[in-house]
Amino acid sequence: MSIRFGIHLPQAGPAASPDAIRVAARQAEELRFADVWVSDHLVVPRTAKYPPSAYIIEPLVALTWAAAATTSVGLGSSVLVVPLRPPVLLAKMLASLDLMSGGRVIFGGASGWLAEEFAALGVPYGTRGARTDEAIELIRRCWSEDPIDFSAPASGAKLEDMRAKPQPGRSIPIWIGGHSEAALRRAVERGDGWHGGFQTPERTAEIVARLRRDRPEETFTLSMRARWDALEDDPDEILRELAAYRGAGIQHVVAEPRQRDLDAWLRCGEAFAKIFERAASA
Repeated sequence: MSIRFGIHLPQAGPAASPDAIRVAARQAEELRFADVWVSDHLVVPRTAKYPPSAYIIEPLVALTWAAAATTSVGLGSSVLVVPLRPPVLLAKMLASLDLMSGGRVIFGGASGWLAEEFAALGVPYGTRGARTDEAIELIRRCWSEDPIDFSAPASGAKLEDMRAKPQPGRSIPIWIGGHSEAALRRAVERGDGWHGGFQTPERTAEIVARLRRDRPEETFTLSMRARWDALEDDPDEILRELAAYRGAGIQHVVAEPRQRDLDAWLRCGEAFAKIFERAASA
């Protein structure tokens, strides 16, 4: 089974800047990565151990910037915290980005885990699961129905004979993130794929078996974001773990350089491209 390869953009921390995102996205396209990826946190506690930096360029703005600098590479979110944004606004932003990029968006979304972030935005943490389920349904309706009638009691949204243009003109793939049973059930019931993060190949195999039991079709994409760094980690070890992910059933991998300046980030991207070329020819 072949694997598609994506790479995370320098969107957070010391390497992040408008120039870095533009240059890294262009490099990824030139190196034939399938897609480029960004992460999401709007606000984080000062003492938080993760994410490692509070400097995070807003993900949809970052992807729009990357889209304007490229022509063909996919544009993914790993992952948007769905209940932190009004679903109609999120549907509009994603549809607009997909339209303006020529149909390149992959919407990775999850319910979130950082309670302090929810409190800072005035969103109840305890209802995040219900809000996420409602939001995904409403977003799909915004993309496909005109007019829209929908009631979302968890968030209080109510649409009666409403219109939300533009619509993307295609079914933007929605990959659900998370490793809990609730997240996996959401992926099965509402997603076009699953986007995991930092799981061992052994744990990944267990999750894949759980998902494939209910979603056996190959078009339901199984994706994993990995902690590898091609400049700091042993390339052969990366290849071994990549082979284990492939054996577990993973179809798509996102690499995330740990480098803290742009030059090193770009060298890491080049090194990843060579590693992935070896993997593809193995």
